[in-house]
Amino acid sequence: MVFENIAQVISDRTDTPVEEITLESKIKDLGIDSLDSVELLLELEDRLGHEFDIDRKVETVSDLVALVEEQMKQ
Repeated sequence: MVFENIAQVISDRTDTPVEEITLESKIKDLGIDSLDSVELLLELEDRLGHEFDIDRKVETVSDLVALVEEQMKQ
């Protein structure tokens, strides 16, 4: 569920087909810059009903999924 939500938000923001977004996809290669990252996080918060804090380097979609899943458990 987390990956699917993240992939959909990235797809919506970058016009990248959702099926092309994988766990190994690099955030910067998808066209997400630092401002986009903040906006992406805000949209995820709305979708998932949880506040998130990027407290480490997030380079891949997998990194972002792990961060979100970890913080949702808190």
